[in-house]
Amino acid sequence: MIKHRYMKTAAVLIACALSLSSCGGCGEEKPEPSPAPTPAATETVKEDPEPSAQKDEPEEEADPNALPEGQMRSFLSGLPVDEKIGNRRPVAIMLNNLKPAQPMSGVSYADVVYEYVVEGAITRLMGVFENYDSLEKIGSVRSCREYFVYTALEFDAIYMHFGQASYAVDLLDKDYVDNINGLGPAGDVTYYRTTDRQAPHNVYTSKKGIDAGIDMLGYRKDHYEGYKGKFKFCDLDSEVTNENGTSAKHIEPKYKINKPWFDYNEETGKYDRYQYDGPQIDDLTGEQLSYDNVILQYNYWVQLDDKDYLAFDCHRGGAIQYCTKGKCVTGLWKRDINEDNYDLSAIRYYDMDGNEIEINNGKTFICVIQDDQIDNVVIE
Repeated sequence: MIKHRYMKTAAVLIACALSLSSCGGCGEEKPEPSPAPTPAATETVKEDPEPSAQKDEPEEEADPNALPEGQMRSFLSGLPVDEKIGNRRPVAIMLNNLKPAQPMSGVSYADVVYEYVVEGAITRLMGVFENYDSLEKIGSVRSCREYFVYTALEFDAIYMHFGQASYAVDLLDKDYVDNINGLGPAGDVTYYRTTDRQAPHNVYTSKKGIDAGIDMLGYRKDHYEGYKGKFKFCDLDSEVTNENGTSAKHIEPKYKINKPWFDYNEETGKYDRYQYDGPQIDDLTGEQLSYDNVILQYNYWVQLDDKDYLAFDCHRGGAIQYCTKGKCVTGLWKRDINEDNYDLSAIRYYDMDGNEIEINNGKTFICVIQDDQIDNVVIE
């Protein structure tokens, strides 16, 4: 395999991000129209005036994003959804990605999925769900790591987990972090255990459990006023092709334990997800996971202790690679400025000229990767 190395180090790209300067577009002034020439005086015969012809009014261009009444574009997928679904706060659920927990249940219903490394080089997923109304089984659910909380806050999501690392306790206790802990007061009404798998791989939640937990804890159910979402989606009648990018038919994030990869499916126009030497399947549907967008996001990280607990910096910015339609472009991520609370601002993605990147409508998988591993990732 040939590795595409888009940049020497993430640090170089971060420096590029800091040096980007914003500039407004300057349009040229249109010249004043010249006055019409005065015709020479001639002898005229008075006649009944003919009715003046009405100039055709230019037709208004149809709005490519116009939707029927009662619908809106999803903050998670960009696709049309009922307003009651689109305005609902999503839930961000910690998902067990160890081999004994496969296949997961309900993960294909998440519009956005994150993958981070945790201790021991294993990975954990977090699915962000807005429409979970039909789901009676989501999971299995695992414990919290601090960096997942920062990510959930980007989506104004209610964070769901079963236990937590000690490093996350202070953050979870913040009044702006709405979370449902399986070991907390709402645990018994929100989560349940099955008998088909051994603990800790048998904890699940459901639509009924999610609603019960939110009601018990009194959390806000809809997005706060003025919420803008995280992604910049293309118009509904258009498509991002990354035509000037490099080939991205095969992607390997190079996580060491589950060894996942994505292959571009020419027939569907999506990326099929694989791990543990085969397709990753949703147990509820029996179908392979697939995504319209794959984003590789490189974050600065440190090891916190001799037990290999990690911390990822989710604020300072770094490099990304955005893959869609079999092509990849390089860019940068940086967090918006929220004067009230920096933790509540969203990470956004920019090209190397400082323009926010548009992504395709549909499902998105984001692999957060240790920034010193950037040269090991394979995209071809």
